[in-house]
Amino acid sequence: MDVESLQKSGRRRGSCLDVFLVVSTMFLLMAVAALAAGGVMVVMELRSELETTRPSSDPGTSRLTGDTPDSAYKMQNFAYLEAVSSKLQNSTMELSQIKYGAGLSVGSNFQFEEGTHSLKAKQVGYYFIYINLNLTCTYQCNAGLLSVRLGDKLTCEVELPALADTTPVSRKCWTVSRLDGHKLFTQMTVPKEGLQNWRLELKTSGLGMFLVD
Repeated sequence: MDVESLQKSGRRRGSCLDVFLVVSTMFLLMAVAALAAGGVMVVMELRSELETTRPSSDPGTSRLTGDTPDSAYKMQNFAYLEAVSSKLQNSTMELSQIKYGAGLSVGSNFQFEEGTHSLKAKQVGYYFIYINLNLTCTYQCNAGLLSVRLGDKLTCEVELPALADTTPVSRKCWTVSRLDGHKLFTQMTVPKEGLQNWRLELKTSGLGMFLVD
């Protein structure tokens, strides 16, 4: 038996195996990269669509006047409720419709109960939901966490710092969630020691939503 031939044959097989492993690894890396690129493109496209339909944080802007960039937008599928109490306490957040033009800021697709401050979407579907919170320290304010929760759909938390001046603090939270016709209550929660001398700014704090599907 030719030992040298066997050694050469073994080296050739080892070389082929190395080439196979390298090619397989390169193919796997290329496939993973392609999948990752595709996922990023999908996420970016979804984010772009959401940002395009995202309402203005100011309830007095074109979204409420009916003068919107989206000509297909229908006011009946939009609702905005403004905060009516500047107090920060453990309670249902007090909200109210606001006037615009000859109507109100809650479309016909929604049912708002002034007494309970609850809002219900009549049509089942996916809604863009957002909460705007703007706060001001009136004098010597303590630090603490303010939490505003809309049922199980959206929770907006604000880390308030210890302040001795009127520096404003703002927080905007949003999500897309399926609503199925149930009443939604907005619950405010403050720390056990409270949030002394902090005030919720009424004109720029509130809850909004509109139908996206």
